[in-house]
Amino acid sequence: MTTNIELVNKDGIRIDGRTAEEMRPLKIEAGVLHNADGSAYLEWGKNKVLAAVYGPRECHPRHMQNPTKAIVQCKYNMLSFSVSDRKRPGPDRRSIEISKIISEALEYVVFTENYPRASIDVYIEVLQANAGTRCAGLTAASVALADAGIPMRDLVPAVAIGKADGHIVLDLNKEEDNFGNADLPIAMIPRTGEVLLMQMDGHLTMEEFNTALEYGKKACEKVYEIQKDALKRKYEIQSEDVEEPEPVPAEEANEESDE
Repeated sequence: MTTNIELVNKDGIRIDGRTAEEMRPLKIEAGVLHNADGSAYLEWGKNKVLAAVYGPRECHPRHMQNPTKAIVQCKYNMLSFSVSDRKRPGPDRRSIEISKIISEALEYVVFTENYPRASIDVYIEVLQANAGTRCAGLTAASVALADAGIPMRDLVPAVAIGKADGHIVLDLNKEEDNFGNADLPIAMIPRTGEVLLMQMDGHLTMEEFNTALEYGKKACEKVYEIQKDALKRKYEIQSEDVEEPEPVPAEEANEESDE
């Protein structure tokens, strides 16, 4: 698709004022839904995503049960009002594809062997979309799983890198995604360097691809720290709410020890 929009100017500044290696502002809150086993709310630029986790629980229908491990079922959904042109309600081919790749990425990090015949259900609702929703959804779902107390190898941060006006840029916005030259969403485990998700739409040279991967690796490490901070903040608040037991008077303590 061609356009007259200047996505990156001669000084290397993008249409929204960011540099090539700069991410949009990212905010994550854990434990926002009380009726879910685990949940997370994410704002990434203009993206707004809500993730909820239910389980582990008995898998239905039963023919889908695995006697040796749990299955991770993900449902990714963009609400009708999440985009400027109203989206038709219900799942489409894109939503089904994204649900599948997120399920596979999460199943790799969850200790599914601990829960035979069970299902771990992940629901991702995109409230507002502005490019990079699959990465935002996976990032939020990973925090929601940890919030549910489900044993995992690690959290999974994700980010999209792309090419706009011949420049490799990090964390594409809507204009760069629609009118850019390439899009490369990736998810990885920063601690081990394992890549759990990689898709590419467009064309990159080998040099550009290596640059994009380097950008993505550094960005995933930043996202990873924000994910961990969201969980720390939630449980720090909970620990402060717990009342400390009243101290036992010294006389009563001595009487108990004499008995």
